[in-house]
Amino acid sequence: MILDADTGNEVDDLYAIVRALIEPSWNVLALNATQWQSSQWAVKQTMEESHRLNQVLLAYLGMEEKVKALRGGVNRMYDWGEKAQHSAAAYEIIRQARQVPEGEKITVVVLGALTNVASALYIDPAIGSKLQVCWLGTSYDFEKNMSRRIDFNAVMDVQATEIMLSSDVEMHIMPVNVAAGMVFDFRETEQRLKGQHPLTDYLLDRWYNHMDGGVYRRTIWDLGLIEALIHPHLAEEVKVSGFENRNVWMYREIDAGAMTEDFFRTTLESLKAGHRSVQDD
Repeated sequence: MILDADTGNEVDDLYAIVRALIEPSWNVLALNATQWQSSQWAVKQTMEESHRLNQVLLAYLGMEEKVKALRGGVNRMYDWGEKAQHSAAAYEIIRQARQVPEGEKITVVVLGALTNVASALYIDPAIGSKLQVCWLGTSYDFEKNMSRRIDFNAVMDVQATEIMLSSDVEMHIMPVNVAAGMVFDFRETEQRLKGQHPLTDYLLDRWYNHMDGGVYRRTIWDLGLIEALIHPHLAEEVKVSGFENRNVWMYREIDAGAMTEDFFRTTLESLKAGHRSVQDD
């Protein structure tokens, strides 16, 4: 699979990426940096900030040689003409999809805007049947069978969102109103992570030093999708038809408590058992 994240945007991306990278059942080929340039909180070069943090996480885990850290598009897709953001990330998605045997798919887990995967599909539409895209985005009213697309990840690239949701690509979506249950308390997080490993201290440092570092409770949005993919029994997924008259899979419910516990337990066990940062050498 390929991970695609706007890591520089919030705190939750780093926690989710760490959990994904240490999962022994996953073969993560690349960690792509995603832009979030349209945000009012955007730094000067959002994709570069995401790319920098991706490299930091891989270094702490000693995985620089195993997982490619690739730059994505520097901005959202263009509004007209040749819309794609051409990038190393987009072309890696194309390359890996082309290599997938007939009847199989490569999974692209997108934790931010859909810029990179939508650009890949725009450049090479033939890869659509080879992709399974798992995305945190939109909100969904399951009683009315209606979606909204005013959440952060959707509006950071409206062209990419439209391209993917109107495509035939297999999509599994965790709406933000479902992921909202993944709330971490600062005191518990500090108690469980502080001093356990250089990487866990780095995760706490991200909480401290983010632009809104004084908050005591955070929604760790992206972790909900990662945990649901690792542990399907902790989530309920249903097929819905509220998107351009085509079906997508949507997560309707998650066991946020069990997911939170899995993150703390598995992360600490994995780091202590084998994943070493460069600072440990």
